Amino acid sequence: MDNILAAAQIIATARRNRTPLASLPAELVPGDEAEGYRIQRAVHDLLLPQTGSLVGYKIGCTSAVMQQYLDIPHPCAGGVFAKGVHVSGAELRYGDYVRVGVECEIAVRLARNLAPSEAPFTAEWMMEAIEAYHPAIEIVDDRYAKWETMGAPTLVADDFFAAGCVLGKAVARTRAPDLLTVKGRAIVNGKEAGRGTGADVLGHPHNALAWLANHLAEEGKGLHAGQIVLTGSLVKTVWLDASDSVKMELDGLGTVEAKFG
Repeated sequence: MDNILAAAQIIATARRNRTPLASLPAELVPGDEAEGYRIQRAVHDLLLPQTGSLVGYKIGCTSAVMQQYLDIPHPCAGGVFAKGVHVSGAELRYGDYVRVGVECEIAVRLARNLAPSEAPFTAEWMMEAIEAYHPAIEIVDDRYAKWETMGAPTLVADDFFAAGCVLGKAVARTRAPDLLTVKGRAIVNGKEAGRGTGADVLGHPHNALAWLANHLAEEGKGLHAGQIVLTGSLVKTVWLDASDSVKMELDGLGTVEAKFG
């Protein structure tokens, strides 16, 4: 068995069992992020029976507050799967996660395919490919004994904390506000837990989307019409306790809510 598959099997097993991952054996630790993404694709293949199909992507580390928090100076991507996508008002089991957290995000739904042959992509090009935006709660899961010691390549291999999302009502791109000025607030149990603006996401959420499209194109992969992309958190991750109620407010895009019981 090659090292890519061996590492993927360890990660996938830990995720299925909701067992905190302490570390990979030294010989299986990805040497760089490119290897981490190869392991990630193998993890996806192994988890599909449990997660449902790949329906989009999340982009992490797109804001200064998150780059500082994770000590990673550039974006990272992970998968979003059918069974992890919920609608506003969802009641989710706190025990389904190792250590669950939430982030306040602007999600996009794509109107058309973006083939790798069309790269390089720009933010302007991205805008034309968007059908709608959603206010979104990204659900993240700290699946590690100590994430600070894992290193970016291993975090990438395990989908960079991705654990799903909750989506509010769609807002057509043509009716959406200027994302630069959209203010987002994370509210937990009625109290504000963080705030930010669309400009905090790589200068503009469309820049994050262009980064993802170009990243996938380098791997020979594209984005597809109907896929959801979580563009990155406007706030620092908020870690939850059992029974917490979460609400994200995004000016001009609406609200999205969930409860973790």
